[in-house]
Amino acid sequence: MPTIEQARGWYSSADSVHDFDHILRVYQTAQHLGKIEGADMEILHAAVLLHDAIGSAPGEQARKAHHLASAEFAATILRLEGWDDERIAAVQHCIRTHRYRGTGEVPETIEAKILFDADKLDVLGAVGVARVIAYAALNRQPFYAEPSRQFLEQGILEPGEPHSAYHEYLFKLRKIKDRLFTTSARQLAEERDTYLREFFERFAREMRGEA
Repeated sequence: MPTIEQARGWYSSADSVHDFDHILRVYQTAQHLGKIEGADMEILHAAVLLHDAIGSAPGEQARKAHHLASAEFAATILRLEGWDDERIAAVQHCIRTHRYRGTGEVPETIEAKILFDADKLDVLGAVGVARVIAYAALNRQPFYAEPSRQFLEQGILEPGEPHSAYHEYLFKLRKIKDRLFTTSARQLAEERDTYLREFFERFAREMRGEA
């Protein structure tokens, strides 16, 4: 079983959005959800510790496929620990399906659903605000830009339009609560989503000079 101390080394050069603190928060949330939902905790813990291990930094070309690279890395680590192929595949499924912007494969097992939910809960609430603003800075995007009509209607940037932290809220964060799989995660999401929504509504008003 991969340990927390072992995992710390995999994230030693990670950015502030996907660093080891993020892993610890997801780990703690997943523990809470896993006990409620009756998950296989060994599979869940391994998946959490490994899910962002390779290529998750903002701006990296590899980020779009970091879930695939991390799943392959997980297989290498777990084989060295003597895991059988079936349980390795279960961990890999969790990791491959944890992204919001996925590739078509969706979480099927309770462990995969919990990893998805625990990872997404970390982009809600006060932590979510801090992370999305930090992500914009790391990706050299503004904290706020007025979204185009095309973006508001289709989620597609116009030529030259930045993808600000506010854009990311509109495109992804405000929809997270309704994308969660488990009842226990949806309950946790209610208050966090309210905080996030109220922050960005005020943020937009202030940036427009309306408040």
